[in-house]
Amino acid sequence: MGFGRDAGIALAVLVAFLALEFAGMRSAGLVDFTIRFATFGLLALSLNLLIGSAGLVSFGHAAYFGMGAYSFGLLMQTGAWSVPAAILAAVALTALLALVIGALCVRLSEIYFAFLTLAFQMLLHSLILSWIGLTGGDQGLMGGIPKPPFLGIDLARQDHLAGFSVFCLLLSAVILRQVLRSPFGAALRMLRDNPDRAAFVGLSVFRYRLAAFVIAGGFAGLAGVLMSLYVSGAFPSFAFWTTSGEAIFMIMLGGVSVFLGPLVGTGIFLLLNDWITALTEHHGLFFGIILLVIVLGLRKGLLDFVVEFWRERKGGQS
Repeated sequence: MGFGRDAGIALAVLVAFLALEFAGMRSAGLVDFTIRFATFGLLALSLNLLIGSAGLVSFGHAAYFGMGAYSFGLLMQTGAWSVPAAILAAVALTALLALVIGALCVRLSEIYFAFLTLAFQMLLHSLILSWIGLTGGDQGLMGGIPKPPFLGIDLARQDHLAGFSVFCLLLSAVILRQVLRSPFGAALRMLRDNPDRAAFVGLSVFRYRLAAFVIAGGFAGLAGVLMSLYVSGAFPSFAFWTTSGEAIFMIMLGGVSVFLGPLVGTGIFLLLNDWITALTEHHGLFFGIILLVIVLGLRKGLLDFVVEFWRERKGGQS
């Protein structure tokens, strides 16, 4: 029943978006924002699988975002791959990278885990910069990314790309929601809250955390694919630590404990960034101040605050 309800909600949102598209109720700005929201929303959702459910704060999640973008771009530039096949291959390669890195990281305690993920992310970023013949170095992946139509979808058109991005976000959200509702998700939360007790009842801390790490990395890779389609390329900044930091900020803004919190945080983050960038050239300073005020003022994500307030009010009335 849970899967059917989530799938129904996702389908309703997708149908509503497509209806707006076909009705012509769109603008270039709205389409652009939709693509960016779907891309970074998926990145934040994937990271929150680690932070919110497994209790693992990864500072290096951008590594899988960049890996997905570069893998997809390089595969498409060969001319031998269709878009769907290249997407699946890029996600698989990213998940494989997450498996290798995760096997080394998830054995560590929280602070050492966080900084080791950052170290691997910076290693990948350095590799991208130095392997100029393959990646283009600091100029990014050169030559653009071919986008041959498939199943009547032309991703060279921004409106088609927006619809496809929303579809990927909704499908991923439904899958991640089911993962969290499954016994696997319950085990992750037990490991987060009391790893010693979880190990005592027979749960493998290493295996469950590694599985969560790989799943999160795979979906971050899909987000990287969407970004590479959006900019028709791949750039070293995709795998830089600031991208990981932005994803963490999105989660902090929206909320860690509520599933849709990262999506709310993504919307707030992007809207604030666009608004402040349009007003001043010192957008980094003002943006940082506003984020600090929001985070320190609420002391939790916005959706966490709303849900907690609603529960307290409902409990008081009863």
